[in-house]
Amino acid sequence: MDWDPNGKPRKPDFLGIGAQKAGTIWLSQMLGQHPGLWTPPFKEVQFFNHRFVEEHRKWLPWHFKRARQNIEKRYEARGEDVPAPVVKYLDRVMREPMFTNHWYKTVFAPAPEGRKTIDITPEYSTLPEEGVDFIAKFLPEAKFIYIIRHPVDRAISQLKMNLTRARRKPASVEDWLTEVQDPVLVDRGDYRTYVPRWNARFGADRMLYLPFGRIARDPLGLLRQVETFLGLPPHDYRDTGRKVFASDNTLVVPDKARAALRAKLEPQFAFLEETFGRAFTSQFR
Repeated sequence: MDWDPNGKPRKPDFLGIGAQKAGTIWLSQMLGQHPGLWTPPFKEVQFFNHRFVEEHRKWLPWHFKRARQNIEKRYEARGEDVPAPVVKYLDRVMREPMFTNHWYKTVFAPAPEGRKTIDITPEYSTLPEEGVDFIAKFLPEAKFIYIIRHPVDRAISQLKMNLTRARRKPASVEDWLTEVQDPVLVDRGDYRTYVPRWNARFGADRMLYLPFGRIARDPLGLLRQVETFLGLPPHDYRDTGRKVFASDNTLVVPDKARAALRAKLEPQFAFLEETFGRAFTSQFR
């Protein structure tokens, strides 16, 4: 276990900011294998959105409770006890006061000396203007990774995840048409609003945009691009083809509901092609 129990609190070097249902769990699992990079034992620190998105504060206690349970289950599945330094760390970061500047730096304290650190939290992409301003001041040298997924595919993946977690299954086309009107499906993938917000503060030397489809078609090539961007040497990754979230495969979105989503998200397609070009958007799938 690469862990410095006496490490000093520090800020992360990099952020993975989105989008939700666009491969951030996969990216976290892959980069967590790199010997030059340290990731927290739980994905999604949720620091900046807690500070600037009030509605997110409602579900963050559940998020961290589940994060700890998932860590314990991983060790249990291997027939191991959670190492004492990890237990001590979890006790420390999951007690009050949470979400202060010092608390955030404590999250990355166990990183061994010489390691770079990363916080991958897709909710960060949705931060308001003042949140991105704060990051620019708080992390003046950080670099950012933003994975862009086909807007309809991303929204449907999110909808299926939400329905699976709620154990709910639409019974008719009309039910599906109601489900796809959920504003959260647009909000989490509103590239037309969020991308300019980040580009206004960070140049190409600090923002890396990646098309989601490369995770399936060229995972190692994508990881090599990430390594180059982050200044990391090449690494031999395991399980690059792993699928990380399996929704209920009986949830088949009717064509009519899919078409309704496409019409609703059409401005996103126009923006993405204008901003990134056809060569980029052709790699969404």
